[in-house]
Amino acid sequence: MILNSRKKQQLLVAGAVAAIFLFTAASVGPTAYSKAVNIYDKIRVLNQIISIVNENYVEPVDWDNALDGAFLGMLDELDPHSSYIPRDKLEEVNEEYQGRFEGIGIEFDLLGGYITVITPVVDSPSDRAGLQPGDKIVAIDSEDAYEISREEVYRTLRGPKGSAVMLTIRRPGLEETFDVEIIRDQIPIYSLISSFMIDDRTGYMRLTRFASSTSEEVSAAVNELRSQGMTRLIFDLRTNGGGYLEQAVNVADLFITTPDTLVYTAGRKAEMSEVYVANNNRGYDDFAVIVLINRWSASASEIVAGAIQDLDRGLVVGETSFGKGLVQRQWPLKDGSALRVTIARYYTPSGRLIQRPYENGIRDYYEDFGKKDREEALDSLRTGKAKYKTKKGREVYGGGGISPDIYVPLTEYTTTTTRLVGHPKRFTFNWGTEYAKGRKDDWQNIQEFKNQFQITDMLLEDFLSYVAQQEVEVDRSELDKDSHYLKSVLNAEIAGAIWGKSAYYQIFVSNDPQVVVAMTHLDEASTFLSSH
Repeated sequence: MILNSRKKQQLLVAGAVAAIFLFTAASVGPTAYSKAVNIYDKIRVLNQIISIVNENYVEPVDWDNALDGAFLGMLDELDPHSSYIPRDKLEEVNEEYQGRFEGIGIEFDLLGGYITVITPVVDSPSDRAGLQPGDKIVAIDSEDAYEISREEVYRTLRGPKGSAVMLTIRRPGLEETFDVEIIRDQIPIYSLISSFMIDDRTGYMRLTRFASSTSEEVSAAVNELRSQGMTRLIFDLRTNGGGYLEQAVNVADLFITTPDTLVYTAGRKAEMSEVYVANNNRGYDDFAVIVLINRWSASASEIVAGAIQDLDRGLVVGETSFGKGLVQRQWPLKDGSALRVTIARYYTPSGRLIQRPYENGIRDYYEDFGKKDREEALDSLRTGKAKYKTKKGREVYGGGGISPDIYVPLTEYTTTTTRLVGHPKRFTFNWGTEYAKGRKDDWQNIQEFKNQFQITDMLLEDFLSYVAQQEVEVDRSELDKDSHYLKSVLNAEIAGAIWGKSAYYQIFVSNDPQVVVAMTHLDEASTFLSSH
């Protein structure tokens, strides 16, 4: 990997949530501005506005909030990811990739006046409660949340572990709102959430973000799986919103053993342009790779998926990714706040720009990816656009995320099922834990459990009877539609109760529809090994 000495600063290619928080004025020269606008005239107008308001407004002005709003509004006109971080929010923003906090665990933006879920943090209370990207929080503890401020969002949604908050949710595609009670908890800033062998040849890793230690975690996991006989890998980057550019490059480098370009950036200033090349003494080429992505896989995830696809190292399976191809750099400001500014666009090895168009505004930019017909819409946008070639000559497309080699849509479950599985009283966990009591000796290990045990119709009825005793209203017809999924969750809960969280994921993944399809394409992915 080629990195010059300037790379001491971390560059962010964070996912959709990066636009939530940030900005401030920096000193730039006259050449930076359009010939049609004199920046100094605009600054004089701004000073005049401030002076008039300060002297004449009917009430004393809270200039801290007013100017923060001006900064945010200005950056909103640039792109969805350049942003201003007020000084009192800088620590909270940094926690996204370095720390821990207590709350409900969502990445969000304020769209159309409402808190809009960009993605729930994996294994957080919001994730367990079944919140989905695109959900709008219209009320908090029965209080209208329309036009809520960011400060109020933090104040109302964060809170001590064990405390409850009731959210009223408006979900795209549903006519009526519904309530979800969420029990706050410590929010884990996971990177590699699970790593194990699916069978005697196939490894599985799920990465949820690109944080400061991600490449070390992934490298250690790859070595451990190889020691267990792994000859093929499913690398799950679904709903991975991104993170540090350097970590994305380092992770991609683990899979490429030829001195090829992994990603390159191009900015208006020459020093913002970089080429990142693989270290041919670092990576592994002795196992096949399939990368799993979905519409919420963004930025750093797209760098890794794009490199593996463009360099014909493996296959990409799932949905077209988010389409975030902008790089930000963060500057500290004199008052303790910070500014994140888009300094470059990034391109995959074949030259594809992955950034999705955002000319229609930030609201459309974030809400567009939740549409049910998104894949078809993206296909129509590519009509007539330039095609690119992978290292071995396969055609790929740019201009809107990484399109998978094999498209497998995300399975959607009914509202009743989602709410039941994510209920704050954790019915599936409690039932599974109770069922597992005294049964650990029934199976020698997790593999034997996986081969010998399944939730039967009778056991599912037993679980539903348990739920009925808790006086929870459910739509039985909706649950019947998702019976296979419910059985999978209960199976995983039992395994988790006996062998721990890793076992939960092993069982759950074995019934994941996208993983099941990916498994059928591993032999095809193995054919790429001959070129490495």
